[in-house]
Amino acid sequence: MVQALTGRTAMLPTPGRQRRGVLGPVVGLVALGICGLIVLGIVSNSVGVGGIVVGAICALLPVGPVVAVFLWIDRWEPEPPSLLLFAFLWGACFSALTALLINSGAALVLETVLGNGSGDIYGAVAVAPIVEEAVKGVFLVGLLMFRPREFDGIVDGIVYAGLVAAGFAFTENILYFGRAFAEAGMGEESLSVLSVLFVRGVLSPFAHPLFTAMTGIAAGIAATNRSVGLRIVVIGAGYIVAVALHALWNSSATFLQDGFFWVYLFIMVPVFAAMVIVVIWQRRREQQTVAAQLPGFAQAGWIAPSEIQLLSSMAGRRGWQAAVRRRSGKKVSKAVSEYQAAVTELAFLRSKMARGAVGASGALWHDEAVAALRRARLKAVGHPEALTVALRHHGPANNPGWQPPPPGPPPRAPGPLPPQYPGWQPPPLPPNQPPQSWPYQQR
Repeated sequence: MVQALTGRTAMLPTPGRQRRGVLGPVVGLVALGICGLIVLGIVSNSVGVGGIVVGAICALLPVGPVVAVFLWIDRWEPEPPSLLLFAFLWGACFSALTALLINSGAALVLETVLGNGSGDIYGAVAVAPIVEEAVKGVFLVGLLMFRPREFDGIVDGIVYAGLVAAGFAFTENILYFGRAFAEAGMGEESLSVLSVLFVRGVLSPFAHPLFTAMTGIAAGIAATNRSVGLRIVVIGAGYIVAVALHALWNSSATFLQDGFFWVYLFIMVPVFAAMVIVVIWQRRREQQTVAAQLPGFAQAGWIAPSEIQLLSSMAGRRGWQAAVRRRSGKKVSKAVSEYQAAVTELAFLRSKMARGAVGASGALWHDEAVAALRRARLKAVGHPEALTVALRHHGPANNPGWQPPPPGPPPRAPGPLPPQYPGWQPPPLPPNQPPQSWPYQQR
């Protein structure tokens, strides 16, 4: 069936491919764990066990809110938890170890050449930004190359970049806090650690995420284009901006002293505000993308027409989940949440296909997403309250004759949908060729 539809067999699941699908993540996690242990050993040798303990406790304070913010941003189309965890561990383990080794080696070389303590200074200003943004950005490039289906745009780029950078900052903060504890004189430990905690945990917990987000934004733009040359140029530009911001930050902290706060107030804060604006703008575009696809989903019979309004906004989705949770418990609410996520996944995929940003695998991905949506809805319909309680909560006042949908597939919308859905068009049949020349025909 799939072969007849796509003309390809390379993407078909096989026992070998399934084994690699399990073995690959396990090997990756083991490798990251080894990197983490090596980093822990190096840092422990530098600051001692007491420094590790104090540094880890202090580093936990800023990382929790930072990670929570990026997970909040990721609400419309939640990324796979395993990939989000992998992103954090990549930053905390592999990126931190690689940067530590290269930065230390570069500092020794510069000190040998320049002397007078110049190695650490110029290493922090000239070498660290280039190396650190590169090892963090490699994760984003890897996602584009090997998991393009999970990369839908700028918001995804910011979320993945933020989690990689949060992991990197977590490990780096252990070193900074531990060093402050180890180097302070007797009776001065708490004051020294608190001063470092104020600068790195209060003033600048989003510093690393802000730098790497420039690469993330570029990767998100690249994800919506199929031109390899354009992708390389865009990601290269984002990386250069990330390095420039990082270098400016380190330079101001190293050379300007009091001027650091001017750089912080008049450059870093505005750039951070601009990133917040980009996130808000892109989240609104994501909502519009989903809302535009929903009428077509109802016409195709993938969702019920009465569900369009509830699925069109985050408030509607939250209200639906909350109503179900009150009436039927967390398990049923989770079924509704998974159904909503499946709807969003298909909407984003179809939007990318319409822009020609999906390659030859688009037809297969489309069939898989439709099947996943149907499975998620069937699971939710298995708990009748899941698909009826919120509709009953919002609907009867405006439609006294409304009845809950019966178990099973939703009915197709009868005829053309009302004119308040100007973005509606019939779902096209996935083609046998790349999507630039789709035949727009009803299933």
